[in-house]
Amino acid sequence: MIEVIFLRHGIAMDQEDWDGDDRSRPLTKEGADRTKSAVRGLRALKVRADILWSSPLKRARQTAEIAKTELPFTSKIELIEDLSPEAAPDALIARLADLKRGTIVFCVGHEPHLSTTISSMISGKTAASVDMKKAGACSIRFTAGPKSGAGVLQWLVSPKILRLLGE
Repeated sequence: MIEVIFLRHGIAMDQEDWDGDDRSRPLTKEGADRTKSAVRGLRALKVRADILWSSPLKRARQTAEIAKTELPFTSKIELIEDLSPEAAPDALIARLADLKRGTIVFCVGHEPHLSTTISSMISGKTAASVDMKKAGACSIRFTAGPKSGAGVLQWLVSPKILRLLGE
């Protein structure tokens, strides 16, 4: 069994209001606060993981830092391009296949990449049939080796519900 917990990054500055490169676009203060509250909801659900992976984009890294602070992680944050917005879903699935059985991985990323990856994991198709809101979370479990279409959706929780749980 391998479990993957996905967290979409929190509210970031609008692209229209950001002068820099999109990869360096940060969370807003509201985005950081709401993300912290949502991650506290994950803590209330007793979410834990062995590995913490994040997209290298700043808003995802900041979200991963919040998760690392609020959840019982002992690992460092590993930045991986397979969680970047333009990455192919199969790249992340292939990376998961290299992990030992029993591993729980926490991944912070972006839309629409997360939706297409989750869809590929559970249906074998990249049709984005899952709606990941900012600071929303999802869990997929593979009972056999990770491969497209072999994952089972365990839960999908909106950020609003997570924030309520985190109060």
